[in-house]
Amino acid sequence: MFGISAQMAVRAISKSCEAYKRDKSIKPKFDPNGAVIYDQRIMSWKGLDRVSLLTLDGRIKLPVAICDYHAPRLDRIRGQADLIFQNGTFYLCVVVDVPEPKKFVPQNVLGVDLGIKNIAVDSSGEEFSGEKIEKVRSKIDNLKADLQSCGTDSAKRHLKKLSGKEARFHRDVNHCISKKLVAKAIDTSSAIVLEDLSGIRERITVPKAQRRKQHNWSFYQLRQYIDYKAAIAGVPLICIDPAYTSQECPICHLISRSNRPTRDEFSCVCCGFSGPADTIAARNIAARVSVNMPIVARLFAELQAHPFREG
Repeated sequence: MFGISAQMAVRAISKSCEAYKRDKSIKPKFDPNGAVIYDQRIMSWKGLDRVSLLTLDGRIKLPVAICDYHAPRLDRIRGQADLIFQNGTFYLCVVVDVPEPKKFVPQNVLGVDLGIKNIAVDSSGEEFSGEKIEKVRSKIDNLKADLQSCGTDSAKRHLKKLSGKEARFHRDVNHCISKKLVAKAIDTSSAIVLEDLSGIRERITVPKAQRRKQHNWSFYQLRQYIDYKAAIAGVPLICIDPAYTSQECPICHLISRSNRPTRDEFSCVCCGFSGPADTIAARNIAARVSVNMPIVARLFAELQAHPFREG
C-alpha cells in the first residue's frame, strides 16, 4: 500500500512501537530524516568495503569508509546497523560484538567519587578538576544566550551547531577521565568501585549558583564509559551504596554532617582526622567493598596507618 517491501514495513512498525513504549504519556514525533534500523534481511556486507542496503528504489551497493582502528572489528558485526542522516551526510552505525576478557583477581581497590567541582576523584587522591570544563561551558552558555536573544534564522542554525559542539565536548572529557581511571586500575591491579548513580542529581545538594552545573553534567555517561572500558580491559567493577560516604570518618567511622566544615574540607569532630573532602569520600567508597573482598583487607589497614593529616 505504501510502496515499500514487507521487511521495510516491519522495521517501520517496530520503530514506531518502540517510540510509543518509551513514553506513553506523550505522542511521539518522527523526523522525516530519522534513523533507519537495518538488519540482516535488508542489509548485507559485500566484503569489508561495500554494503548492500534495501531502499524504496530497490537495493543499492555503497562503498564504506573505515579507518584502520575499526577495520579489525568488522568480522564481529552482529548484523544490525542504524542509518542516520546528520549535517547533510549519511552514516551507517554498525554494531559489533567485542568479547570481554576474563576479569583479573584484584589485589587492591580504586574508589571513585563523582562530583561537580571535581568531576571525579579517586581514592589515591588524584583529582579530575572541573575548573577548565566550567570555563568552556560558561563560554558556550554566554554565546547561547546572545544567540537566543537574536532570534534570527542564522542564530538558530548557529545554536544547533553549538549544541552539537557542547555534546562532543562532554563526550571527550568523559572519555578522557574514564580512560585514565581504567588505566590506573590496570597498573595497580585494582578493582574500580563506584557509587550507585540512581538518583545522583537528587542526592547531591549544591548551592543555587551551582545547580546549572549539576544538571548539565552527564554523570551517567561517565559511568557508562568507565563500565565498558573496564569490561574490555578485564577490570572488575563494583557499585556500592553511596550513603554517608562524604560524612564518614575513615579512621573512627563517625558519621556526622559536622565532619564537613566546608565543601572542600573534611575534619572529623571526634578523632581530628582531616583531609580533602572528595578524596576522603573516594576512600570511603573503596572501603565499602572490604567485606565482600577479603583479599583487599590489607589495603585498608595500610590506608588507615597512613592518614593525610592528624588534627
